[in-house]
Amino acid sequence: MTPYALVYALHLLAAVVWVGGMFFAWMVLRPAAVSALEAPARLKLWLAVFPRFFYWVWAAVLLLPLSGAGIIHLSFKTFAGAPRYVHIMMGLYLAMLALFLRIQLLLLPELRRAVNAEDWPSGGNVLGRIRRLVGFNLLLGLGVIAIAAIRPSL
Repeated sequence: MTPYALVYALHLLAAVVWVGGMFFAWMVLRPAAVSALEAPARLKLWLAVFPRFFYWVWAAVLLLPLSGAGIIHLSFKTFAGAPRYVHIMMGLYLAMLALFLRIQLLLLPELRRAVNAEDWPSGGNVLGRIRRLVGFNLLLGLGVIAIAAIRPSL
């Protein structure tokens, strides 16, 4: 296995974990939880799911720029030498990171406080805000994947 193949594989796996996890949560877990669970149980479920998923997102958040820098070095030598699509993907990564940090550092503690206080309406409100941010982040992630797929034309 070449160094490039290893770095590229790690990069793709990190992206799949992050974007795939958001897709699963948005398209599969959320609808199932809404149809099967009452609000208190649903909020408790999400409070248990998010930290487990965020553990893997943190791994992806750290691995993506490291492997991305490796890909840039091995393919283009310098950031300035990288094509425009690489710059776009890096910018979208930063936007995705900012949304993730907002959820992790601000909204998740707010959700935890609401659930611990059994304030189900407030918890539902926070979960709705998290859902919207995850949905937007999912769209950004799918956009990054689309850019990677059509990169020669950018």
